[in-house]
Amino acid sequence: MTSSASHEPSTRSSALSRSVGHFRWVICTLLLFGVTKNYIDRLIIGLLKTTLQQSLGWTEIDYGNLVFAFSAAYAAGMLAVGRLIDRVGTRAGYAMAMAAWSLASMAHGIATSFVSFIVARSALGFSEAGVFPASLKAVAEWFPQKERALATGIFNAGTNLGAIVAPLVVPWITLRWGWRWAFLSLGSVGFVWLAVWLWMYRSPQDHPRCSARELAYIQSDPLETRGQVRWLELLRHRQTWAFIGGKFMTDPIWWFYLFWIPDFLQRQHGLMLLKIGLPIVVIYVVADGGSIVGGWISSFLIRRGHTVNVSRKLAMLLCAVSVLPIVCAPRVESTWAAVLLLGLATAAHQGFSANLLTLPSDMFPKPAVASVAGLGGMSGAVGGMLIAKVVAYFLQWTGSYAIPFAIAGSAYLAALVVIHLLAPALKPASLTFQQQT
Repeated sequence: MTSSASHEPSTRSSALSRSVGHFRWVICTLLLFGVTKNYIDRLIIGLLKTTLQQSLGWTEIDYGNLVFAFSAAYAAGMLAVGRLIDRVGTRAGYAMAMAAWSLASMAHGIATSFVSFIVARSALGFSEAGVFPASLKAVAEWFPQKERALATGIFNAGTNLGAIVAPLVVPWITLRWGWRWAFLSLGSVGFVWLAVWLWMYRSPQDHPRCSARELAYIQSDPLETRGQVRWLELLRHRQTWAFIGGKFMTDPIWWFYLFWIPDFLQRQHGLMLLKIGLPIVVIYVVADGGSIVGGWISSFLIRRGHTVNVSRKLAMLLCAVSVLPIVCAPRVESTWAAVLLLGLATAAHQGFSANLLTLPSDMFPKPAVASVAGLGGMSGAVGGMLIAKVVAYFLQWTGSYAIPFAIAGSAYLAALVVIHLLAPALKPASLTFQQQT
């Protein structure tokens, strides 16, 4: 009898979420495709690394400097764009970011020198920084707390979907029309998404497709203060630093995977451009599952009555442990064994990230979510700048991936310790708001 009773809240919650409507999941799907486009644009250069090095005479250090420039601009963009989105709103902010990064991606296709590539890469990094603050703010607007990790996991799966599409499409375009058309054609796709976004996205209270019952469900969390909050106010809180620390320690590992996995497979296992597509697709299909499952785990635990703190951190702990085998990847001779290790590591990263990305909306009111996400994204990009230098120089000096993969294997447990020390209960931050005039 006790067991049956304990399932009643979960059953009622599930039945309620099914009966109120589903348009919020349409919005989540739109966010998924936006992140997919974002990652296709940033991944083209990694897939064409060997081609561009041969065509333009770049060294490992040159390529590392391109990643560094992207990361530095992304860090600056996270501060500026995250703040902009909190000021102008999700719809307008995301639209401006998409238009800017699509143009920047296309600019790579007309670059003629290393300097022009640096400029295009920097513009891409700055404008692409808008994707996660905008997506997280949209999730905070459209989903109640108990569904946010799952919704975040779904849109965050676009990072893997982009990584699946890119290796299938980029080599095909490159071999038929040249590498410039890979940037030009794929960059232009963003304007199709932009048209759909402007047509479809509104806040739930202003959207004709959001029913009164669904709106009530979305707004079922306690009412929040409205207004603006200063960055200095955010930086006074340990909750902000917990998110900043987690992003600083784990984002660089994902960037390492994105920008160097193709080279690792080519260098270590002799896979050429046309043969690299299937292994990378497998890696990121597995990663897609990790993103959704990682978000589902904590949402499931919350529905079962566990606290947000226990649910998020238990999910992150499972993911952090699952990353550990990646340290063996450089010593594995079998290509498919290495691919499976990479798939497990990327899946675990995405599961960890799906929960990490919900922390701003767990600990901060909606008006501050994009700003906190921007601060964390900036710290992750700074970490990406550092990992770009570390990987480039170790490859130039040793030709080995052993140390980068050792760093990748240990980063998540260390990040979880930092998060727990700074935010042991994930308590909401008590902020002082400036009322808007």
